[in-house]
Amino acid sequence: MAPASTRPTSRDVARAAGVSQAAVSLVLGDKWRGRVAEATAERVRRAALELGYRPNLAARNLRLGRTRTVLLVVPALTTEFFAGVYTGAARVAAEHGFGVVLYPSPEGVGPARNPFASAQAALDGVIASSMAADALTAIRGEALPLVMLDSDPGGSLGAATVNLDIADGVRQVAGHLLGLGHRRFLHLAADVPSWTFEVRARELAARVGTVPGGSVRTARAPISIEDARAATEAALAAPGPRPTALVCDDDKLAAGAYKALRRLGLRVPDDMSVTGLDDLALATAIDPELTTVRLDAELFGERGMRALLAVMDGRTPEGGDIPVELVVRGSTAPPRAS
Repeated sequence: MAPASTRPTSRDVARAAGVSQAAVSLVLGDKWRGRVAEATAERVRRAALELGYRPNLAARNLRLGRTRTVLLVVPALTTEFFAGVYTGAARVAAEHGFGVVLYPSPEGVGPARNPFASAQAALDGVIASSMAADALTAIRGEALPLVMLDSDPGGSLGAATVNLDIADGVRQVAGHLLGLGHRRFLHLAADVPSWTFEVRARELAARVGTVPGGSVRTARAPISIEDARAATEAALAAPGPRPTALVCDDDKLAAGAYKALRRLGLRVPDDMSVTGLDDLALATAIDPELTTVRLDAELFGERGMRALLAVMDGRTPEGGDIPVELVVRGSTAPPRAS
């Protein structure tokens, strides 16, 4: 028996079971049927159990050319939404014996330092949000099996793209507000160069544009509460008829808009209806609670990981965008008669 201080090896198992190392590899790799007698296989398993033998997965994966590690590139670790994406991706990865390394792109967008000396040597694949796509160039992630999240399917870097149905979410928001009677909209847009935010702007303008008298003004702000507050105050100080509905690209932007409206002496929803997008915990922490679009972040991460596994196996990933849902709360109401 191997000394207590030494990790038992396959050679120790072979010696204890009275078989060759090749037989041990076949049995513990579950490839013994038809090549090793069942009684011998049982003897090997019993010897491995008694010795406390555990296969060296790192060495085996190295021989197979796989580290069973996936990189998830996200804009920021502090975002509740991307925490959910990670949770979903890691759950599916674990079911298939993979680990997920979470890598935030600095400042949300732009180049990022390589988290590994050689990304290709350390990774089997990459899942990346379009908001962090520029980081891929720095880590040469585009040279690996790649799945993009929230990306233009027609111009994606990846072998596959997984999207939430953001366009439908914006149509649901616009339809809800138009149904309440709103015609003058202020779009508080995320000042982030990303396909997903381009979709929001395009769909809002298209939907409101179908209604007589419908108009959309746009104010841009980085995704932070204080930037959103400042942008909203500036937009509402501009000349012309005041909008009656404020459509925000993100719940955090909506929280900033609430602060601006309060400072201006305006009430939500009496003077201004406000909507968000994400359905973060923040949406029910502010008062009145926020009408917003619920995105299933964990399902998004799960689908992203399943798509990457399919790409790595040479299979076609599941198609179709992930449905989203408008959640109507107290921040929207019919506009005051003007």
